[in-house]
Amino acid sequence: MPGKTSLLSPLESRKQLLLAESELNRAGLAEEWEAMAHGLRGFAHRAKNIAAWASSAALVVAGVTALRRDSTRSRTAKSSWFQKILKGARVASTLWLAFRSRGEKNE
Repeated sequence: MPGKTSLLSPLESRKQLLLAESELNRAGLAEEWEAMAHGLRGFAHRAKNIAAWASSAALVVAGVTALRRDSTRSRTAKSSWFQKILKGARVASTLWLAFRSRGEKNE
């Protein structure tokens, strides 16, 4: 508006400019914070999945180790094929129940 004098002094206009810039910086910081929180939630979810898989893998290794230990014992003392099947079924059922319970926890 030509001919009108500004009602704001240079100091007041500088103050308003700084306040506006501060609001923009706050909004940018809030967006960055939300993006970082989203990334951390994704990382935590992946870490939980990896932990579940590692735990399941440990169960499998323990089962295989138990079967091998039994097979080395059976070399010294012959066990019947029926006993071997029962031992294998017992280990398989333990692993199956462990995998099922982990799958239900992750859902």
